[in-house]
Amino acid sequence: MPTLKVFAGNSNKVLAEKIAKGLNIELGHCSVKRFADGEVQVEIEEHVRGADVFVIQSTCPPVNENYMELFILLDALKRASAARITAVTPYYGYARQDRKVAPRAPISAKCVADLLTTAGTNRVLSVDLHATQIQGFFNVPVDHLFSVPTMARTLRQKWGFGSDFVVVSPDAGGVERARAFAKRLECSIAIIDKRRTAPNEAKALHLIGDVEGKTAIILDDMIDTAGTLTQAVDSLHKNGAKRVFAAATHAVLSGPAVNRLNESLLEQVIVTDTIPLGEAASRCKKIEVISVAPLIAEAIKRIHGNDSVSSLFDTWGSHES
Repeated sequence: MPTLKVFAGNSNKVLAEKIAKGLNIELGHCSVKRFADGEVQVEIEEHVRGADVFVIQSTCPPVNENYMELFILLDALKRASAARITAVTPYYGYARQDRKVAPRAPISAKCVADLLTTAGTNRVLSVDLHATQIQGFFNVPVDHLFSVPTMARTLRQKWGFGSDFVVVSPDAGGVERARAFAKRLECSIAIIDKRRTAPNEAKALHLIGDVEGKTAIILDDMIDTAGTLTQAVDSLHKNGAKRVFAAATHAVLSGPAVNRLNESLLEQVIVTDTIPLGEAASRCKKIEVISVAPLIAEAIKRIHGNDSVSSLFDTWGSHES
């Protein structure tokens, strides 16, 4: 079997180190720097010929910088004769641009998929894609991991479960995710009917479902500016929710997000470490981070060993992470 090697760009070194530790290997030695004019300079500093290589790089802000690092890392490994290269993008940037929303608009998620394949990736591993159909944008295999089992187990331990809880999807697109989460918490779901007026701008209109006297958990794949989330909190309190928490995989937290969370009636937000928290978010007492490193490490083990990745979710709820 080819040697397993894991490399990382600069976007999320802490997560990469946790993943390598979970695999009982050292993170591969490479240099990812900048020339004086800002161009990315990459050097692979160890032997990779014939190796099974995984490159960990969250394409979070600064998105274009992190994508460029990833493209050049992939190209360097391809030219160094790695046997197989897997791009591990815990957060897949441009995922929200997955369809034409206006005439003459691009489908940027597809464009990025083509660029990754051209750069040299033979496989992609990602966590909670914004839209599952993005898997079809690639002409190479895609392994799509879900954080729901990890987060649900954490929330059961912290807050409890049962009929006193309700999982709330902040829009119609997240209903399937909310249903899977509610099944693990053994509770009902509710949906907020939302209309988007512009990018990063949305207005919550109607609540579908019963939240009266219950502890509501708003579940989403990401928190960007937190506008949708804080509107949902207000709507839930107006409809009689006793307490409101939130859980999201990707803590993008752009612009006014942290201030909005601090000023809202939200009690706590659980996020994962697919994206490293900025300085302001790190100081926010409402935000708690759980790690998806054990989940990604287990998936890498299975891919390397040609074992099933989908069966991981049959039992992952009982695994320690």
